[in-house]
Amino acid sequence: MTLLLLAGTAEARAIATALQGQDVIAALAGATRDPAPLPVPVQSGGFGGEAGFRAFLSQHHIHAVLDATHPYAARITRRSAMVCADLGLPFCQLLRPAWVAGPGDLWTEIAREQEAAAHIPQGATVFLGTGRQSLDGFANLAGRRVICRQIDPPEGPFPFAGGEFLIGRPPFSVQDESALFQRLGVDWLVVKNAGGQASATKLVAARALGIPVLMIARPAPGDWPQVASVAAALAWVGAL
Repeated sequence: MTLLLLAGTAEARAIATALQGQDVIAALAGATRDPAPLPVPVQSGGFGGEAGFRAFLSQHHIHAVLDATHPYAARITRRSAMVCADLGLPFCQLLRPAWVAGPGDLWTEIAREQEAAAHIPQGATVFLGTGRQSLDGFANLAGRRVICRQIDPPEGPFPFAGGEFLIGRPPFSVQDESALFQRLGVDWLVVKNAGGQASATKLVAARALGIPVLMIARPAPGDWPQVASVAAALAWVGAL
């Protein structure tokens, strides 16, 4: 049995490590130019749309697909689930639990990036922890200082006035994030509700510093099989 692991997260890396030596192919969409290596064969750069995905499944004799992509990779997940259902292939999504606000958190949930401007006053320093792929959605933040952290060096200038890139590769400790926010004078933090422990350090730092957070809501969940942990995902694979 050949398993296709749709990767790009810490959970996907843990699954690949656990299944090392078995018949597994991992796929990376190419969101990061220089990703850390995985211990299984890797298909990089996407499939070329639905037709390319179908061709890949056929050519590599894939028997099941485990989607451990980012919770906001909704288009990839939806397409994969639809194609697998059409072909009669087992499909499962590993969807890590969302973050939940606790005592001391100053969170406001918004549905999309464009809504941030209605909450953030002019002159504020805004730290975007949402990555470069959603950057265009913040183009209406004129009059604010916008700092976007990303892993790879930018290929061009910041796409709108008043913005700057900050290059950094996770993981970041709470102490790292606290020191960074204080050094930059961050007034607002904007993040996607990715869930997971590794990315939560910026939220802990924001809570300690009293920084308000705009939390972009997750895409609506699908009606396909889902698990919430690496252990459950491995159990699903083991039951195939």
